[in-house]
Amino acid sequence: MNMIAPLQGIKVIDWTQVQSGPSCTQMLAWLGADVIKIEKTGTGDPTRTELLDYPDLDGLYYLQLNCNKRSIELDMKSPEGKEVLTRLLKTADIFVENLHPGAVDKLGFSWEEVHKINPRVIYGTIKGFNDDSPFANVKAFEPVAQCAGGAAATTGWWKGEYNIPTQSGAALGDSNTGMHLLIGLLAALMQREKTGEGCFVQQSMQDAVLNLCRIKLRDQLILEHTGVLKHLPQYPKEKFGDTIPRAGNVEGGQVMGWCYRCKGWEKDPNAFVYIVLQNETKPFAAAARAIGHPEWVDDSKYNTPEARYEIKEEIYSAVEAYTMKYDKMEIVETLGKIGVPCGPVLSMKEIENDESLRKCGTIVEVDQPKRGKFLTVGCPPKFSSYTPQIKSAPLLGEHTEEVLKEVGYSDEEIATLRSKHVVCK
Repeated sequence: MNMIAPLQGIKVIDWTQVQSGPSCTQMLAWLGADVIKIEKTGTGDPTRTELLDYPDLDGLYYLQLNCNKRSIELDMKSPEGKEVLTRLLKTADIFVENLHPGAVDKLGFSWEEVHKINPRVIYGTIKGFNDDSPFANVKAFEPVAQCAGGAAATTGWWKGEYNIPTQSGAALGDSNTGMHLLIGLLAALMQREKTGEGCFVQQSMQDAVLNLCRIKLRDQLILEHTGVLKHLPQYPKEKFGDTIPRAGNVEGGQVMGWCYRCKGWEKDPNAFVYIVLQNETKPFAAAARAIGHPEWVDDSKYNTPEARYEIKEEIYSAVEAYTMKYDKMEIVETLGKIGVPCGPVLSMKEIENDESLRKCGTIVEVDQPKRGKFLTVGCPPKFSSYTPQIKSAPLLGEHTEEVLKEVGYSDEEIATLRSKHVVCK
């Protein structure tokens, strides 16, 4: 099989840091692009020194977001540093930045200026909010995006002391935004094949979060039209206000889905399983029989979706009485065989040690210079004609001399740049 990387021959200048931008450019690297990461002299990407598990080595936060890239240290405030970037852009296909609003423009590398340097360059940028937003100049961190994009207001419990807007601990605002920008950049590459000219691709974190929350906008409109949301757990006992409430562990669609305790839940915080009771007669009947309630099949109190909406709490309790007798894996094996949508709540420790995920390349072991081996999440899409080889993340400035020579700098010129601290290695 001819294993040609999809983005072989594409050169990316990566002026991003932390998570949203690096997640995008790492995927470009995994797809075969040559990604050159520009880092601040002396310190580099902030994540190199954050959340360290070894005090004198690059942190996992950095390593898991920067595999397969090359690193160049560069003082971008100096005229010489700007000249280096200009030379790089003249040979590039894509330029990506995610610095705070206005930072790159002030340094002379706005979309307009980069387009003048090389009209074929596709310019990708990540910002917290769109230019027309009243928050356009706000520096957005990941939870800010979750809050402004509708996720926090619709996530969490709907009553009690924890009835507060809740952000996902899985950082949905950052890597999610990086993947949205990735889609835009790949589309822009296809467009350039037709026009011969690069374009500007802007991705706001707010938009990326909202795109994942579109079913909640659906619910808002349904609420405004009908006054109720029958698929949410509040119905029929509680009165709805003018905006959708948080909905706990409800599935989100019209079917009845919930997260149930399993055997061992008292000691294991992840001894839970998610089960969906479908609306169609045959799947619901199969589930009812499996959990020990065959009488539900013919009882009008249970055998229609509309009836079940009225007694949600009773049904949830009955299902949990079943699930608490068994291990979560046993439940999935039993119900899965008869077509009931279900899945175990897997802890990160369980995922880390899942052999099937390692076999398919979703969990990958990488050999990192100085550190040794570390685990990371591999390339999510799987190709029949291409398998990404996940390589180490670059040491700070590891490829500085190599990259400079590629754009025409001599040994003497590189030595001069070092003497002026424009580059460090």
